[in-house]
Amino acid sequence: SSSGIGRRHRIYFGSRCCFDYSRFFRSFFSTMARWFRSEPMDYVSLIVNEDAAHDCLSELGVLGVIQFTDLNPELTPFQRRYVSYVKRCDELERKLRYFVSECEKFNLTLGSAGTVDGFVASTAGSKIGGGQILEGLEGELDQYESQLKELSSYSEKLTSEYNAKVELQEVLEKARRFFMTDAPRLAVSELTATAAARNTASDEDPSLLEDAREMDMRFSSITGVVETAEKARFERMIFRATRGNCYIRFAPIKQPITDPETGMLTEKCVFIIFYKSISIEKKLKQICDAFSAHRYALPDMDDATAVDRMLTENAQELVDSRTVLLKNQDTRYRLCQMLAVSVEKWTWTVLKEKAVYHSLNMFRADVTGMLRGEGWVIAESIDDVRATVNKSHANMDMAMPSLVDHVPKPWPTPPTHFTTNKFTYGYQEFVNTYGIPRYREANPALFTAATFPFLFGVMYGDIGHGTFLFCAGLYLLWNEKANDNAKLGEMGAGMHSGRYMITMMGFFAIYAGFIYNDCFSLGLNLFGSRWSFEGQDTLEVANGAEATQNAPYGNPASVYPFGLDPIWHVTSNELLFFNSFKMKLSVILGILQMFMGTCLKGINAIYFGEKLDLFFEVIPMMTFAASLFLYMIVLIVMKWSINWNSRMLSATCLDPYGDTWGSADYDGEWIMCDNAGNGGYCTPWGYSCTGYDDTAAKCPLNFGGSGDGCQPPNLITTLINIALQPGNVDEPLYAGQSGIQNVLLILAGISVPILLLAKPYALSQKASAHHHDGEDEGDHEEHGFGEILIHQAIETIEFVLGMVSNTASYLRLWALSLAHSELAGVFWSKAMLSTLNVNWFASYLGFGIFAGVTCGVLLMMDVLECFLHALRLHWVEFQNKFFKADGVRFSPYSFKGILAEANVGS
Repeated sequence: SSSGIGRRHRIYFGSRCCFDYSRFFRSFFSTMARWFRSEPMDYVSLIVNEDAAHDCLSELGVLGVIQFTDLNPELTPFQRRYVSYVKRCDELERKLRYFVSECEKFNLTLGSAGTVDGFVASTAGSKIGGGQILEGLEGELDQYESQLKELSSYSEKLTSEYNAKVELQEVLEKARRFFMTDAPRLAVSELTATAAARNTASDEDPSLLEDAREMDMRFSSITGVVETAEKARFERMIFRATRGNCYIRFAPIKQPITDPETGMLTEKCVFIIFYKSISIEKKLKQICDAFSAHRYALPDMDDATAVDRMLTENAQELVDSRTVLLKNQDTRYRLCQMLAVSVEKWTWTVLKEKAVYHSLNMFRADVTGMLRGEGWVIAESIDDVRATVNKSHANMDMAMPSLVDHVPKPWPTPPTHFTTNKFTYGYQEFVNTYGIPRYREANPALFTAATFPFLFGVMYGDIGHGTFLFCAGLYLLWNEKANDNAKLGEMGAGMHSGRYMITMMGFFAIYAGFIYNDCFSLGLNLFGSRWSFEGQDTLEVANGAEATQNAPYGNPASVYPFGLDPIWHVTSNELLFFNSFKMKLSVILGILQMFMGTCLKGINAIYFGEKLDLFFEVIPMMTFAASLFLYMIVLIVMKWSINWNSRMLSATCLDPYGDTWGSADYDGEWIMCDNAGNGGYCTPWGYSCTGYDDTAAKCPLNFGGSGDGCQPPNLITTLINIALQPGNVDEPLYAGQSGIQNVLLILAGISVPILLLAKPYALSQKASAHHHDGEDEGDHEEHGFGEILIHQAIETIEFVLGMVSNTASYLRLWALSLAHSELAGVFWSKAMLSTLNVNWFASYLGFGIFAGVTCGVLLMMDVLECFLHALRLHWVEFQNKFFKADGVRFSPYSFKGILAEANVGS
């Protein structure tokens, strides 16, 4: 029946229910209310059997709802009960990190262990004990580690031998080419052999003296290989050490050589140094050793047979070494390939066991065979914790019962925990970055989820640019499941966490763009402008022409349906109009958000029962803010809503027989004055003009002041005069404005001394009464009236001055929006419009420049700029009105959280 449909709030098509609105809204408001304050916490004590402790902690880690307290703070980490198990886990972690480093050398992708939730669920309820798990892993990983270390050390040795043969081959080839082309008369000889030949020739046979002299003309040489990066320093050092008494040549090795220790490819070059002194030879060898240059002894280059034989033998050995090295690398690769499949699963298992034993180290063994632990538990999950502990003992057939019971809280403030989902997680982390909310304090994230993207949209408002940002957010949402299990970098993970925030920022940027009617700095005439210029149809609008409304003021046809009329984008006073509109809009939004923060302070005071804060802080603050700043919003809205054309016309002298008499701009009744028949002038309401009348005399409203209500006021002057000239309103908006502003000024003035003195006085009286009543109960910490007064004075000054400075700070909404629209306009006019009438190539080039600067400046830099300014407005201007930010984050013992933070392979 129709009544049944209405009662259950459902829409039916045939016999199928499409959507249950009642359930949706109940769930929505329940989630928001739960997010407003942190989860209630209970402090509990757990008494478990030592044999069932591991299984019990394993099941509690799956729940992830308890944060244990260390009951052994006096013990060092090495004095804990389960330190040996933790050390075993650390050793297994070291081996796994070694496996990962070896896999990275082959650029192997580590196999996935699946999702964290799936892994935790698969290990829940396991019958294998913690000791058995560690023993199994230790045996398996020890075997793999020994194999991999043996292969790695053998590979390093083979690589060194192979590199030596490659370098020797290059040295032989480069040296032979040098001696055959550049220095055919030079040969390699040892200086000691030359000296011996000289002595032998002089003593045994004088005829050999000539041969010795010829040998004495030859130079000794050193050949080897040095890194190309050290070439310049190496040559400079040799030149300085030998004072230029040597000759050095270099030849690059085309093929990079693998470093046996790091596995990195290194560019090297062959060098040959000619010298003529034993002392120089010693220096050269020391320099070569200092630069890690490898020296090689070569045969006499004049003996071509020996050189060719050495080249042939070394080439054969090079082939053999390469074969063995490739076989070793293939074996290592296959072993690493097998390890890469399971290394993440092993790592998660080790981390899970390490977390169990680390938590068990916080327990105290008060009774033999029993362990006692304490910690904070989410109140709604305490039954699950009790059931889990009992189940673990039942599975072990333990005779001694377990116990989970409430105990007195050791700290006055429990940890803070919020239950979040995919949408709310990003905003909660947004607030937590500034500070953790105090336990059960009003959560700023609930309001930030709505106000942050909205204020971003106010600054970034543009339909075109917002569409790009919105599409980027939709792309992240489309790939949500893939990115959930992917190993993302720091920036990628941040973008993924804020995917809903980015989408909302784009949506509100589009919304604000429609309000501003701004799309790439161009106005969109979606509904037809309500203004028109004379000659605009023929494109012959005169410079300085004024637009006229197509319908009378007050007629619905005179109002653009949504947003601002696009004609403002082609007027000469465009900047003046948008500046006024956006500046006032920024002030309104800022004051409302700050006042909401003050109201949240009052809600916190009511919730925590802090009557002094409510009556002597919150109420005076709200009174001060409402008297001056909310009143400013009232004046702005009133000025916007008043028909100033009618009011100004009512104080204007007109010819009763002229064309303007009877104009539709005047809302009242047109009345002829007494001078109408004598050629005099009249006001629309029938006042006879004398030519010496001021505005106050001609205005029919009688609001007072020089304008008398018929002249639009300067709001800044009006607001300043509230304090500087009380009771004097030169250009009033409404009757009795002067008296009302005096009352508001008195309320604001009274609220400041109340805010300054009332709470310190009440606290001092309370402390004095407490001191007299409990004089014999012991010493209590007391704060004097002076100290309390100083603290309250700081808070009072901060609030009063902060209201002024923070209101001015919200003008950044106007400034950023203006900068965005003006930059977009400059890019369009300079890059596109200036090239459209040149030729097709210039237009193509202009579009490229326009797209490039739009992407780089407006879609990247300006997004970040508006994001940071919106961030500051929430952290400083909004949150400092009520947010304590001194809470302690709830860090539950949770396998899911521990494994999610573990980035295997990083």
